[in-house]
Amino acid sequence: MIITGGKYKGRKVQAPDEKITRPTLSKVRQGVFNTLFSLVGDFDNLLFLDLFGGSGIMGLEALSRGFKEVLVFEKNVKVAQVLKKNYAILGLKTNLNIGDSLKLLNKIEQNYDVIYVDPPYYSGVYLDVFANLYNIIGENTIIIAEHNEPFELEHFSLLKEKKYGDKFVTFWKKLSIA
Repeated sequence: MIITGGKYKGRKVQAPDEKITRPTLSKVRQGVFNTLFSLVGDFDNLLFLDLFGGSGIMGLEALSRGFKEVLVFEKNVKVAQVLKKNYAILGLKTNLNIGDSLKLLNKIEQNYDVIYVDPPYYSGVYLDVFANLYNIIGENTIIIAEHNEPFELEHFSLLKEKKYGDKFVTFWKKLSIA
């Protein structure tokens, strides 16, 4: 895999075994960050949370494009080792929590500006993830979900949805409660 933008653009990183993960395609990563830029502008000083890290490519793309900090969750220990190697290839320190992100969300002590949600397809955890996120996200937090079937959410506003082949990428924001 190759990083698609920012200061590490063109640098190669490893992909974990595709039987375990399915890394986000480069055209989807570019689309995600282009759309995100149109929604928030400059990424400097923003915090990025990747709840299902896999290879770590989304966090690396975020750091490459100027995000201040990336926190990654990854449940699979073998995949986490590849993720650590990918950060090391670029000389970056990994801010990684190994374990089930749904169980570890309560340990997050700060709001993140962008939260990326890309669990294994057909895992059925999307609604649980959003329910667990609701109390720890800020008013301006953007949640990006990569998924294979559209879904609706209460208490969240759909900002944008894009389709790439058989996958959807949606951008959400918490609804303000008056």
